[in-house]
Amino acid sequence: MTADPRGALAVILARAGSKGVPGKNKANLAGRPCIAWTIDAARASVAGRSGRVIVSTDDAGVAAVAASMGVGVIDRPAALADDRATVDDAARHAVLADEAGAVPRADRPVVILYGNVPVRPEGVIDRAVGLLTETGCDSVQSYQPVGKHHPWWTARLGDDGTVGPWEGDELNHGVHRRQDLPPAFVPDGAVLAVTRRALFLEIPGVRPGPHAFFGRDRRGVRNPAGSVVDIDEPMDLIVADAVLRARAAGGVGRTGSFAA
Repeated sequence: MTADPRGALAVILARAGSKGVPGKNKANLAGRPCIAWTIDAARASVAGRSGRVIVSTDDAGVAAVAASMGVGVIDRPAALADDRATVDDAARHAVLADEAGAVPRADRPVVILYGNVPVRPEGVIDRAVGLLTETGCDSVQSYQPVGKHHPWWTARLGDDGTVGPWEGDELNHGVHRRQDLPPAFVPDGAVLAVTRRALFLEIPGVRPGPHAFFGRDRRGVRNPAGSVVDIDEPMDLIVADAVLRARAAGGVGRTGSFAA
């Protein structure tokens, strides 16, 4: 069954707790709460235009921001809001709460967004939903190049200072120029679009595991390097604030990269 983008549901996850950056979803970035930037992106996407946008949170301040911006709020229970809770459990709870009293739609795309990602390329949500619906795959995640943190340049460092390759027999795979590294990508947190069937673990033949809700046919969309800012450390707040202010002043392109 092919997903129907007209029924897309954007679920923004924004729990109160954070060990790295307490209160990060409410942090002031370029004059606005952090989560407001993700709500903007969701409302500008296919979910906002022809579907629905909701925020799942246990934070009263985040809930107030969401309500003031006209999006639905799902009260996230404490059991799904600690640092052991999984993304898919929280997303399933939000979907079921939003569907209360309605007949579930098996072809519904569910767009999972993080409230602590205030900087993402314009249109990336629609690109992910578009690939999901055009190909009939189970999930689409956004990626960007790993850059200089390439897996081939990962090493093991012993307690005595000895250095060895992470894998294989040759340190750095014998490559010393970044230009000679094979393309490699890492999930960047900008967007994850899944079918409702995949999210609810209804795809046959999927091996159990933390990413089982991605389904079997997993695909990706590419973002430019440095175009996403995920708030995980205090320094990320400084970077995000600078990018958002530069973007407002016309110094950052729509991809999120600084203009030349």
